[in-house]
Amino acid sequence: MTSDRLRAWYNIGDKSRKKGETMYLVSPTKGRMTFEQMMEDVMAYITGLPSSSYKIIIGSDSQVIRGQTCFITAVIVHRLGKGARYYYRRKMHRKVKSLRQKIFFETALSLELGGQVAKRFAELGHEDLKVEIHIDAGTHGETKELIREVVGMVTGSGFKAKIKPEAYGASCVADRHTK
Repeated sequence: MTSDRLRAWYNIGDKSRKKGETMYLVSPTKGRMTFEQMMEDVMAYITGLPSSSYKIIIGSDSQVIRGQTCFITAVIVHRLGKGARYYYRRKMHRKVKSLRQKIFFETALSLELGGQVAKRFAELGHEDLKVEIHIDAGTHGETKELIREVVGMVTGSGFKAKIKPEAYGASCVADRHTK
């Protein structure tokens, strides 16, 4: 399935935002910020210690709250061996009952934001900063049957995929803000 068909199927592309409307994320330390402000903050963090190695991680998780599904997509900038900084975006959606649909929707949201982050890095001349997508699925439990499909979806989009237990961007960081 192509990215456009996935967006249409899962109703993403953020129709809750009108064309040209600003996307907002939250930094736990700096509060609400636009996508551009987040990218400026990320670049300041990276250029603050350019000799370090960095991982850029995008992961999503969700939980049903009062009849709606709350999806959180996190952007994590991991300064290897020296800490990290993260930002997250909340999106409310009608209640998603199927685990399969929920995992695919989480992955599609991660791919959407990951694509925007990767594109912005390329525009800033930092193609070397590769985005990694963390998927909230693992080899134990009900999600194990979905791994091949969602990993294929991610790698087919040009990103490196990680599943549980290595998918801490989804299972720890994003999960923390779904409650």
